[in-house]
Amino acid sequence: MRDWRARHERDLAPDEEEDERPLPDARAIDLVLRVGELMLASGEGTEAVSEAMLSLTVAFNLPRSEVSVTFTTITLSTHPGGDQPPITGERVVRRRSLDYFRVNELHTLVQQAALGLLELEDAAARLEHIRRARMPYPNWVIVVGFGLIASSASVMMGGGLIVATVAFLAAVLGDRTSVFLARRGVAEFYQMTAAAMVAATIGVGLLWVSHELELGLQAGAIITGNIMALLPGRPLVASLQDGISGSYVSAAARLLETFFILGAIVSGVGAVAYTAVRLGVSIDLDALPSAGTAMDPPVLLGAAGIAIAFAVSLAVPPRMLVTIGLLGVMIWVIYAGMRAVFEVPPVVGTVVGAVAVGVVGHWLARRTRRPVLPYLVPSIAPLLPGSLLYRGLIEFTQGTAVAGLLSLVEAVMVGLALGAGVNLGGELVRAFQRGGLAGAGMRSRPAARRTRGGQGY
Repeated sequence: MRDWRARHERDLAPDEEEDERPLPDARAIDLVLRVGELMLASGEGTEAVSEAMLSLTVAFNLPRSEVSVTFTTITLSTHPGGDQPPITGERVVRRRSLDYFRVNELHTLVQQAALGLLELEDAAARLEHIRRARMPYPNWVIVVGFGLIASSASVMMGGGLIVATVAFLAAVLGDRTSVFLARRGVAEFYQMTAAAMVAATIGVGLLWVSHELELGLQAGAIITGNIMALLPGRPLVASLQDGISGSYVSAAARLLETFFILGAIVSGVGAVAYTAVRLGVSIDLDALPSAGTAMDPPVLLGAAGIAIAFAVSLAVPPRMLVTIGLLGVMIWVIYAGMRAVFEVPPVVGTVVGAVAVGVVGHWLARRTRRPVLPYLVPSIAPLLPGSLLYRGLIEFTQGTAVAGLLSLVEAVMVGLALGAGVNLGGELVRAFQRGGLAGAGMRSRPAARRTRGGQGY
């Protein structure tokens, strides 16, 4: 619709009438900016925000509009035509709160406006309702969901009921510590560091008790599970998505955010692990928790649990949870099957599983006309490299720095493979399927036209 309008702009409004054109409606400009701001603050990717805003400019007759979306700033410029100067508005995103429920509702608003089902006043009222709406889960369910990520991961790593329960408590206590610091204005880096330290301290404590009493508990799974709960899956996927779509400033900012979060986790867990080793706590490298390539029912149940718990913590609508759980099982089965049958490295198995989930997730998003990130981000959680990070940190503390560095590099490679794989799946769907959300089909990406793909070669 936007491309057609650009080609027929002159036919729709002849030159002799340009001087008589009314100024764009300020209410429409404000609505478009506020929709973009709320989408970006709730966790949507830069490209999807840009496409949604441009769709709204067409729906509400804002002529010759240009949109610029970065990691923290949204700008909209519209030119009335004739001798009139352009009108530009800007909003800054100062506070972020991951909320895929609002992202889903905002996409519905944009689609209905683009189809002409909403007038400007109705769209503004709907936006205000979405902004004030309560999430589909109460706060305590979000907290429980966060704890269930760690307990499900510990089940995957071979921990029993006791380990899973302690992992749950450690994750909840770490999260509450982070919230306590956030309310006092402490920077997010130190919030994440403190959360990682709390969880790692509880894990090391149970590890010492298990060793002293010869309980044989896989207590290291507590630390691994909590690392997976803290790992930045959402900014990792969004950063690679922004880079692929040509939004390099936002991609660099999101990738830097990812590495800052990784640095906080490494700092918190590393400090506790180093202290534990110096105090004489026995940590056997050969007995570190890992799910390997197992596909036993507890492992598959843990994979589904991690994906669903991640979805709950991100406020994904309840009707999507079953599908996300199945996608979590699917990515693990593909990963484990590739490694067991073809003996490929972890990175290769991760890429294959991520591409498969990317294809299915993007296809589902187009069929259901919903945003894709609520499908993708929770579904990749079973493959987040928590065990690799934990192994690397323990190797560092035990004096094998080279082996530790290699493990950390492998963990980073696995994370990047996850993000690149799910986005590659989306590119395959984009290349061969029409329809979906605004701007999602073939030949609709402006960044592609800056390359040979748009030159007619």
